Amino acid sequence: MTTRTEAPGRRRNRWFARVGWRHLVGVLGVLFSLFPIVFVLSAALNPLGTLSSTDLVPTEGVSFGNFGELFERTAFGRWFLNSLLIAGVASFASVFLSSLAAYAFSRMRFRGRRVGLLSLLLIQMFPQFLAIVAIFLIFGTITDLWPSIGFNTPWGLLLLYLGGALGVNTWLMKGFFDTLPRELDESATVDGASHAQIFFRIMLPLVAPILAVTGLLAFISTVNEFLMANVFLTDTDSKTLAVGMYGMLQGNERNNNFGIFAAATLFTAVPTVLVFQFLQRYIVSGLTAGAVKG
Repeated sequence: MTTRTEAPGRRRNRWFARVGWRHLVGVLGVLFSLFPIVFVLSAALNPLGTLSSTDLVPTEGVSFGNFGELFERTAFGRWFLNSLLIAGVASFASVFLSSLAAYAFSRMRFRGRRVGLLSLLLIQMFPQFLAIVAIFLIFGTITDLWPSIGFNTPWGLLLLYLGGALGVNTWLMKGFFDTLPRELDESATVDGASHAQIFFRIMLPLVAPILAVTGLLAFISTVNEFLMANVFLTDTDSKTLAVGMYGMLQGNERNNNFGIFAAATLFTAVPTVLVFQFLQRYIVSGLTAGAVKG
């Protein structure tokens, strides 16, 4: 009895047809994702610091001079603190207020509930920037009456961000609240718990994953927001990272400032990465629970 031995070439072709092409697609995807990161890192470490001299691999050596010039020539430190303040407070406030609204829409029955939910959904269909002229006029009056929450203040911009984030966050959290059994509320009510006690002691710990997901999304969108911030923040010390870094590439300075712009980009990614690492375990469980519960 003879045993046929499969040729090595045919075996490799079969392996590539079944599994190998997936590895190739994965490697290409990783390379495609890493290319902009490597390019920005190379530009930040390029001692010449210009766009025309930037290559994927630095040919003029490695230098940290762009990082020093970033803090010497610009108010990057101030922009960084402004962005952390606005993004942190805005994300926390939007998550807290949205969770209160989502709990009310999910657990309570009151007049105007359905109209309110539909109104939130319809409002989110229109970008907030469409109302920029009306908002600008309103804040012009507010600045004259209460300068502390008007133009060039983090608190005025914070109010704008809250108005744009509450609707979508409320809908996301309401869907998660709806998956929790109502027997929890009923048993707590029988034991004498109030709505506030049920919300803070029972519901919030159970919906921690969706709070983490919503908070991360709110933080990322606020840190990266440019259009509204560019209109309402004009003073150098009041700018956020997006607005301040945009000014580095204006006019004839685009080529000369590209090195320090790349260095600023690396610093800008640090808060988002840290927040993601801190909330990672909640995010994974939240996405898994959402997939299972539908």
